[in-house]
Amino acid sequence: MAKKKKRNYYDGTTEKEVRIIPLGGLEQIGMNMTAFECGESIIVVDCGLAFPSDNMPGIDLVVPDITYLHENREKVKAFFITHGHEDHIGAIPYVLRELNVPLYATRLTMAIIETKLEEHGMLESVERIVVKEGETAAAGDFKVEFIHINHSITDAVAFAIHSPAGVIVHTGDFKIDYTPLHGMPADLQRFGELGEKGVLALLSDSTNALRPGFTPSEQKVAEFFADAFQQYPDRRILVATFASNLNRVQVIIDHAGKAGRKVAVEGRSMVKIIEIARSLGYLEVPAGVLVDMEEIANFPEEKTCILMTGSQGEALSALTRVASGQHRLITVKESDVVIFSSSPIPGNEKAINRVINGLAKRGATIINRETHVSGHACEEELKLIYALTRPAYAVPMHGEFYHRQANREIALAMGIPEENTFLLDSGDVLTVTAHHAEVTGSVQHGGILVDGLGVGDIGNSVLRDRQTLSQNGILIVALAVSKVRGELVSGPEIHTRGLLYRKGSEDILEEVRQIAENAALDALSKNKTGRLKADLKEAISAHFWQTLKRDPMILPIILEVD
Repeated sequence: MAKKKKRNYYDGTTEKEVRIIPLGGLEQIGMNMTAFECGESIIVVDCGLAFPSDNMPGIDLVVPDITYLHENREKVKAFFITHGHEDHIGAIPYVLRELNVPLYATRLTMAIIETKLEEHGMLESVERIVVKEGETAAAGDFKVEFIHINHSITDAVAFAIHSPAGVIVHTGDFKIDYTPLHGMPADLQRFGELGEKGVLALLSDSTNALRPGFTPSEQKVAEFFADAFQQYPDRRILVATFASNLNRVQVIIDHAGKAGRKVAVEGRSMVKIIEIARSLGYLEVPAGVLVDMEEIANFPEEKTCILMTGSQGEALSALTRVASGQHRLITVKESDVVIFSSSPIPGNEKAINRVINGLAKRGATIINRETHVSGHACEEELKLIYALTRPAYAVPMHGEFYHRQANREIALAMGIPEENTFLLDSGDVLTVTAHHAEVTGSVQHGGILVDGLGVGDIGNSVLRDRQTLSQNGILIVALAVSKVRGELVSGPEIHTRGLLYRKGSEDILEEVRQIAENAALDALSKNKTGRLKADLKEAISAHFWQTLKRDPMILPIILEVD
């Protein structure tokens, strides 16, 4: 029997350690950010945002808490970005405003990032370095190698992070597509070469770890659209997909053009990314196929295709406005065919169903099956990456707990010892050496709420108030008190919003007014003006709970007069 070749997991002759610190992306889909620390150097992979959940009223975005990076800002050498999706780049303008360090990305990814930096007035202040697949960039004690992989956006890469402790492979979001529509298949040879030399740890995408088999090729979607344009030759076709899925956009434009249709693009993000992709040569549009949205009405409807955003039911997206009848240029008709070419992001199902119902009520034909293939690796693709890299340690990334747990089961099936697999939480510090790995602590982490121009100024107390207002309404009790005599001068007046329907509630409001007056007179008679607001809130709150089982926000307004 041939002797198994011993592989080296570290580059140096002395024992070194690397600290792997996920700052986001492990409790939800989104907000991906992971720090790697060795000695006096820190590099960060990805800088994504998350979209607010239903219990965050008024919040626009959520970005990672970078307190740990702030505290160690002298160590932070660079950010490295795997690809151009919002959950990997969306927080860059907010984070690099605080940590102005070099940013490394591939050509298309960087072009998308630059549009964000320009919007925030940061284009000139951020050092940007474009790196090609196969190249390596040095940052402090690290060398980061860019490895070509397939995903639902062009120019996505994995990283081989060469450190003094060994090579750490970070897959980013990936799939293995042997017949991609753009570019080459994933560079499996390089993964194998790294595995032969020795991979210390593998951080791999877990999004589709629960799905057996392989993720289908984008070619499958190309076949669907070829059939769709043939099946509905006499009907207008509207397609909603992710703006960043340029492979999908290319397919739709190609087959619409072959069917003799004009294509109009609607949705700010879609228009912008198509402009970027065309200027860089990542999107080829046949002459005469693409027309302005304002001009599409000049062509017969059956000879048109409208490509738009809104496949996730986003509130202000083009398709949402179309479904609600509020779009200024597009009115859905019974003859229309609407194709949803995406899968629902977890948490968006209700919003998507609202859009579908709105379109269906207007008579449109809805197609949302077999119109999409994922950009994430399924079970067999993950097994292949484990087999090629043969890591000493497995660290499932990118996904909710049960996704990462399934990824861990795959690692175990591929022969990685259980004690060498780690299901981290955001903020955990995984310290790895050539011969040992363990969670050695945690750092501050979490989400910073973005509301308009405010970043981090909306705390838990404000969020709780907004939740209370949205769920239970507000009651305002206003009165005037003489600060000289300590007497009630006028009021109390009662005003409500989102609590009672005014008509028919006069008796309830009079009861509340009387309770407020009694509480005020009692506090004033005992010379407890400092307790007046608290007494009013307690008395009114108790009454509403006892009589109506409601718990509104109560806001006393006390005016002191001479």
